[in-house]
Amino acid sequence: PPYHPLSKTSNFTNYSGTFNVEDQIRLAECFKLLDKRGCLLMLSNSNTPLVRQLYAKYDMQIVRARRMINSKAEGRGEIEEIVVRNFSA
Repeated sequence: PPYHPLSKTSNFTNYSGTFNVEDQIRLAECFKLLDKRGCLLMLSNSNTPLVRQLYAKYDMQIVRARRMINSKAEGRGEIEEIVVRNFSA
């Protein structure tokens, strides 16, 4: 999904329109519905309090990801993301 912004000033969430907090909540609800149906699921998103709260009952692993695109050079480099799964590897 479009990732939840890491801060109020990091707002690149516009791929084909806006993807706001309400969309993040709807995505989490869809994840939970598919989980109840027995689907195996995995997604990645930003390591933010909102994302951790939305997927708190699932397996979450923090991973490091490189970002080379940023309007400010100091914003490029490794960041933390969360991989959420409803199964154990």
